[in-house]
Amino acid sequence: MKIVIPGGAGQLGQVLARAFHASGHEVVALSRTNRNLPWRTVVWDGETLGEWAEEFEGADAIINLAGQSVNCRYTAENRRIITESRLKSTKIVGDAVARAWTPPRVWLQASTATIYAHRYDAPNDETTGIIGGSEPNAPDTWRFSIEVATSWERALKDSPTPNTRRVAMRTAIVMHPDEGSPFDVLLRLVRFGLGGQAGDGRQWMSWIHESDFVRAVMWLIEHDGLEGPVNLASPNPLPNADFMQALREAWGHPFGIPAPEWILEIGAFLCQSETELILKSRRVVPAKLLESGFTFRFPNWAEAARDLCHRSRSSDYAGKSLFVGKIVNGQP
Repeated sequence: MKIVIPGGAGQLGQVLARAFHASGHEVVALSRTNRNLPWRTVVWDGETLGEWAEEFEGADAIINLAGQSVNCRYTAENRRIITESRLKSTKIVGDAVARAWTPPRVWLQASTATIYAHRYDAPNDETTGIIGGSEPNAPDTWRFSIEVATSWERALKDSPTPNTRRVAMRTAIVMHPDEGSPFDVLLRLVRFGLGGQAGDGRQWMSWIHESDFVRAVMWLIEHDGLEGPVNLASPNPLPNADFMQALREAWGHPFGIPAPEWILEIGAFLCQSETELILKSRRVVPAKLLESGFTFRFPNWAEAARDLCHRSRSSDYAGKSLFVGKIVNGQP
C-alpha cells in the first residue's frame, strides 16, 4: 500500500512510518523540513496546495498527524499556533483529497481522547461518551483543549471529500520507549524515585501500547465499515495511582514520591507545560474497535509496562527496534 503521512516526521508519525516501512509498504511523510529518514519525505507548509498534493493520487491511505505540540504553556500565542496548525493542515489535506483524480480510499485524521469530559463515574465510548467543556470548575486551559479538539473534528467533517472514507482518531497517550516520549518521561520519574501518584491519584489514565496503536491504525485502513470518531485506547484505563504503581513494579522500583497538585503546577511552569496532561481524568474505551473484532495484544497496563520496560533496558534499542517491523505482520 501507499500511505501518506502529513506530519510524518513527528513522534507518532515516525512510530507509524517505521512500522509500515519495515513491513514493505510505501511511506511518504509530509514535513515542513526535508528530513533524512529511511522513507521518502516531501516538503509542505501545511497551509497551501503545492507539488506535495500529487502524492495523494492513488494513495491507499492518508494519515494526517500535523499540528503543533500541545506540550507547552497555553499562552495566547501558543493557543493561536496550536489551533491554526491543526485547522489549516486539516483543511488543506481535505482540499488535496477533493482535487485528486483518484482520491485516497481512506483519510485517518488525528484527534484526541482529551475531547471527552473530565469524569470518574463512567467510561467514555464513541456513542455515549460526554464531550468535555462544560464541567463545573474546569480550568480555562482544559476548555481550550476541548475547543481545539471539537474544531479539529469539525474541519474533517466539513471537508468536501465524499469519495473518501473519513475517520477521526481519538487517540489516548501512545506508550513507546523512544526518547522524549510520554513513557520515557514517566519512566525517568520512576528511575529517580519520583514516580508516585500525581495529585490525589484518582484521575483515570487512558493509554495504548505502540504495537496496538500501529495495528489499530492498519485495522482502520482495512475495515471500510469504520468511520467517524473512533477511540484508539486500551480497553482498560486505570486510575493514576494504580498506573504508576504498575510502572514502578515493572521497573523493579518499589517506591515513588507522590506529587501533590501544587508541586505539579510548579513543575509544569518550569517545564513550560500544563498540568492538564497529568491531572485531567481521561476514562476512554474503544467500543467501535472492539465491536469490529479488533483484539489488543496489550489490553492491560501491567503487561504493557513490563514489555516497555524490557525494551527500554535492552542495549540494542535505539528508537528503531526490529519490534516495530513485526507489528503489522502479525508477530508479537
